[in-house]
Amino acid sequence: MLRISLFLLVAFHTAQSLLICSFNVRSFGEAKRTRPEIMDIIVKIISRCDIMLLMEIKDSGHRLCPFLLEKLNGYSREPYRYVVSNRLGRKSYKEQYAFFYRLKMVSVKQTYQYPDLQPGDEDALSREPFVIWFSSPKTVAKEFVIIPLHTTPEMSVREIDELYDVYLDVKQHWNFIFMGDFNAGCGYVAKKHWKNIRLRNHTQFVWLIGDNCDTTVKASTRCPYDRIVLHGDKLINAVVANSATIFDFQSAFSMTEEQVLCVDVPIDQKRWLTEPGFPEWPLLLLLYAWDSMVFLHHRQKKETTRSGCQ
Repeated sequence: MLRISLFLLVAFHTAQSLLICSFNVRSFGEAKRTRPEIMDIIVKIISRCDIMLLMEIKDSGHRLCPFLLEKLNGYSREPYRYVVSNRLGRKSYKEQYAFFYRLKMVSVKQTYQYPDLQPGDEDALSREPFVIWFSSPKTVAKEFVIIPLHTTPEMSVREIDELYDVYLDVKQHWNFIFMGDFNAGCGYVAKKHWKNIRLRNHTQFVWLIGDNCDTTVKASTRCPYDRIVLHGDKLINAVVANSATIFDFQSAFSMTEEQVLCVDVPIDQKRWLTEPGFPEWPLLLLLYAWDSMVFLHHRQKKETTRSGCQ
């Protein structure tokens, strides 16, 4: 399955910006670690971001993240660190979540592995969220929590609904970003199933990627698998509706389909963040799916785009 990655950019007084990203690197393990051409692309993608969530890491030898950090810090002018979850999953199949973050911009206040032990509903999630509480002193929202999720496609309805229980468990932190590969569309989450997903039906949660979006690469598939959901007034008030566009990096970089299957398609959401006493600070959301790789900064050049969706 081909997936998306998610980018959220928060700018402040200067030309600097805070870019929060999510990237399902599809079976990210030893085979990709040993291919320099793939690692070079992944490093370039991460280096555009201040926070990058990586999903579908398959690294039983615990070699991938240290190797990636070394490559990233060798490429970037500013150093990164990372935090990584334990190996998560049922039986022998395991994945990890990892967050790479730029030290100049943010720090990690606390990590929390959601236990998924709710009485009567134990083990509802295939890969329990690895929750990160970030401090971001230069942005309007000084602290926020990122809750990642990579669902099992056939269990997407149950697992997306379970995010509401994750929210109840960690709700003392009011600015949330739920993001990741939710498999939230087409055959995995049919229209009739949305009424059973609490995160969708409570008005305090805002879904930024609409059901008509396509976050896949194949021409024969049009599915909004990957999503970003916001909670908390400071984040929700930053969002301008109906502003999604998709950047086709296959065209922008003249890549073959075989090459783009190793990387991702950006969807960008241009947002404006306002608060009394502050100037208008642009907040930009980019979603990278499996067929493009164009990155936007606060000061943009003209980019190759596809039509937007909500």
